[in-house]
Amino acid sequence: MSDINRIETGPRMSQAVVANGIVWLAGQVGAPGAPIANQTRAVLEQVDRLLAAAGTDKTRIVSAQIWLADMADFAEMNAVWDQWAPQGHTPARATGQAKLATPDYKVEVIVTAVL
Repeated sequence: MSDINRIETGPRMSQAVVANGIVWLAGQVGAPGAPIANQTRAVLEQVDRLLAAAGTDKTRIVSAQIWLADMADFAEMNAVWDQWAPQGHTPARATGQAKLATPDYKVEVIVTAVL
């Protein structure tokens, strides 16, 4: 049976869970109220940090789900994503619109990676 490693575990959730060579990240959000580009950059920095803590990096992301509070922000979010995403290693990705935990959040990103 494989060990399960939980990273930044709190009373409600862990920010990342590693098991069987797979890393699942919780949904990452940026500073409430910040512009979409700033929130996206902050989210992707958190993704980098959590993946490093798990022992992997963004070239090993296999799937990304991106939730936007407003699809009107799609192009601006993509501009930040495209600068961050490692060409030749881009994951399968889906983007949708959803009501996020607070109206001050404009983007939430959930990724799955391998070690």
